[in-house]
Amino acid sequence: MAMGPQTDDGIVGINVTPLVDIMLVLLIIFMVAGSYLVNPAIEVDLPQAASGGETVETTLAVTLERDGTLHLDGAPVDEDTLAERCRAVSAGNPQVQAIIAADGRASHAQVVRLIDLVKLNGVRRFALNIERKVEG
Repeated sequence: MAMGPQTDDGIVGINVTPLVDIMLVLLIIFMVAGSYLVNPAIEVDLPQAASGGETVETTLAVTLERDGTLHLDGAPVDEDTLAERCRAVSAGNPQVQAIIAADGRASHAQVVRLIDLVKLNGVRRFALNIERKVEG
């Protein structure tokens, strides 16, 4: 008995629909989870400068809003609390650095007063936070 060629109709294609469904679900999960990973920030309009440098590890992050409101590491504080915190941190680490982010529309006197407050309470190193100006 002569038999003809056998045809094996095995898997001739791969159904990718379940794979696409899983990838879309993972994409949605990462998009939703990513929105929770963003740190809340205080909205200030930073001045721009072309010569801004990179920042190093920050110990104190001080923000001055246009209306004079102060924030330390994202939490609202008054001048006395800021001074107390500066003294406490500088007592433990004399190399502490304060990063001062002041709204571009805050008065020059407010910024100088803030720098003076930080320096008089033991923090000798500070930097002003800016947005890098794009040349062009």
